[in-house]
Amino acid sequence: MMSRLSLSHGLKPREVSAMKDCVEELSETVDELRRSIGEMSKLKGHNADFKLMINDIQTWVSAALTDENTCSDGFQGKTLNGNLKTVVRGRIVNVAQLTSNALALINRYALIRG
Repeated sequence: MMSRLSLSHGLKPREVSAMKDCVEELSETVDELRRSIGEMSKLKGHNADFKLMINDIQTWVSAALTDENTCSDGFQGKTLNGNLKTVVRGRIVNVAQLTSNALALINRYALIRG
């Protein structure tokens, strides 16, 4: 969706720049979440490196949340198209809420298991 919007015609240069930055941030988010999922699959059973592994997972998911917030921040200001801002920020808020929930679950799991 974001890539498609970034290619839309009629966007101002500032809007195109914000979209490109956001697509880059979200790409990093996907990488960090994939890395986290891969690491979580290794947590099965008793693992001596649990604390190190869970710390890495928490760091990556937290970084993903920061990337999402950075994307959303790029759509602040009066110079941007109101509809574009509403659509993009609405989607980002949804993704950020899901990521935040995932981080809360991971933190709880670390507390229980650690």
